[in-house]
Amino acid sequence: MQDAIVIIPTYNEIENIEAIIRAVFSLEKAFDVLIVDDNSPDLTASKVEALQKEFPERLFLEVRKEKSGLGTAYIHGFKWALARYYDYIFEMDADFSHNPKDLIRLYKACHVEGADMSIGSRYVKGVNVVNWPMSRVLLSFLASKYVRFITRMKIHDTTAGFVCYKRKVLEALNLNKIRFTGYAFQIEMKFKTYGKQFEIVEIPVIFTDRTKGVSKMSSGIISEAIFGVISMKIRSIFKKGK
Repeated sequence: MQDAIVIIPTYNEIENIEAIIRAVFSLEKAFDVLIVDDNSPDLTASKVEALQKEFPERLFLEVRKEKSGLGTAYIHGFKWALARYYDYIFEMDADFSHNPKDLIRLYKACHVEGADMSIGSRYVKGVNVVNWPMSRVLLSFLASKYVRFITRMKIHDTTAGFVCYKRKVLEALNLNKIRFTGYAFQIEMKFKTYGKQFEIVEIPVIFTDRTKGVSKMSSGIISEAIFGVISMKIRSIFKKGK
């Protein structure tokens, strides 16, 4: 068993899953991989099961009954990883929007340089997004600015989904109390980590939009982030007042 595991949630990622797994396993630093699949109709899980024969000690699979949201998939994965004593636990997408090579940079930020959370950030140095229409770039960039303003977190890419957590961070958070399941999940995890005064660093990365498969973004996910941030901040204020 390695000291680090990459959690990749999937739903209909048959076009990407083998390539992303092989890309992670080809890195000079060894990472284990956990796929959390929401019973994909395109048989993503079956492809992973076939690959497990090739990587029996490094590739793991958890299949849930139905599509239940990104946040709950990650929480499932976090609990699985914590039960197996990994020291560094990663979030990463299956569609190559996150470059697997950057896993090493996020790992070093925590393992060597001492950060508790490292974020693969699109906005810490300008805007590093490739193949998104300008409307989506602006939406994402302004959403992070909005979240930063409301929460007062000193994080540029508050909605980033490419993250390394030290084990102690996830142990310190009550994972059963994480409220959001969509886009806002990423914000809530950073907000609670920030509130616990863990050291958070942003590592500049280039985000490249998927070329295969279908995006899971929706208006409902975006509205959850916009309105959820306000309620999250208000709850935190009342808790401090008690």
